[in-house]
Amino acid sequence: MKLAATVLDAPDPQALARFYRDLLGWQVAHDEPDWVTLRPADGGTGLSFQTERRYRRPTWPAGEGDQQMMVHLDIEVEDLVAACARAEELGATVAGFQPQDDVRVLLDPAGHPFCLFT
Repeated sequence: MKLAATVLDAPDPQALARFYRDLLGWQVAHDEPDWVTLRPADGGTGLSFQTERRYRRPTWPAGEGDQQMMVHLDIEVEDLVAACARAEELGATVAGFQPQDDVRVLLDPAGHPFCLFT
């Protein structure tokens, strides 16, 4: 068995795929209206996006009764400040709660939390 991709639900998978394509510098490997897969240049495990018509943005950090995140991405970067600035330029927002000094939690345009770290 081989893990092919992690899949994120989104109200607009095309828009979310564009965000991660630009953030990670990956290429589109599969593109349909309701499904997009990105892959790194080395052909490794990809990241896919699918339409979820009843999508609810997760809350970070989640409180009682909030929609919780089910998964998050950890993305290693060389320069945390520059990477955060780039992510924000592409449409991410810095989360209000930051649990660690050397990690930044951001929210992608669909609200999925992801972490940048060095």
